Amino acid sequence: MRRAGRIVAGTIDRVLEAVRPNMTTAELDEVAESFIREQGATPSFKGYGAGPGRVPFPASICTSINQEIVHGIPSAERTVAEGDLLKLDFGAIWEGFHGDSAVTVIVGEPASADADKLVRVTEEALEAGIAQIRPGGRLSDIGAAVEQVAQGAGFEVVREYVGHGIGRNLHEDPQIPNYGRPGRGPVLKPGLVVAVEPMVNAGGWETSVLPDGWTVVTEDGSLSAHFEHTIAVTEDGHEVLTARG
Repeated sequence: MRRAGRIVAGTIDRVLEAVRPNMTTAELDEVAESFIREQGATPSFKGYGAGPGRVPFPASICTSINQEIVHGIPSAERTVAEGDLLKLDFGAIWEGFHGDSAVTVIVGEPASADADKLVRVTEEALEAGIAQIRPGGRLSDIGAAVEQVAQGAGFEVVREYVGHGIGRNLHEDPQIPNYGRPGRGPVLKPGLVVAVEPMVNAGGWETSVLPDGWTVVTEDGSLSAHFEHTIAVTEDGHEVLTARG
């Protein structure tokens, strides 16, 4: 899982280097998939979710813009513009194990101070949640810390979509809400690996799904930001497996 995490981190760096106004989200997807496969890994997302009555996810990364929260589908018809809040979500499989991480970037210059603040606070919320991961801690400590940071800045956390355990499957138990009261839920133990992913809205927390069946947007049209890391509980604390740099 360390190797999967390093591949995801490297993919993020490669795509962030490529982001520029007027490029398509499909071009970003091509950069990501090429890098993942060059490392001998497989994209986690491509083909994910196949089943009766459900269209599998068609791309290697998720590209969600502005009011889109998560699961945006890359497209050759969709370009990124100056000032866009671009959410990029990545997954890779190495020898049967997954890594999962997401970042939000502003393309070019921020469209507003509020947009810049939203991105900064969401990343701070992720860091606050990660700081709660240690042996003997409780699962709900993570979400409580995320919510405190987000709401303390005047924002709301998404409730319908949550973090998750991760390992041989991309999404495993336990679910990790980005809200709640501390001191509840299972005790964290060494060996558990989780993906913590605050999704923070500038407006209300309510969401809806576009007709493509994947793209999740804010119900009120407000901006949203998203960050994620894969983290292992260790004997003496935690290790961020998708850390960059």
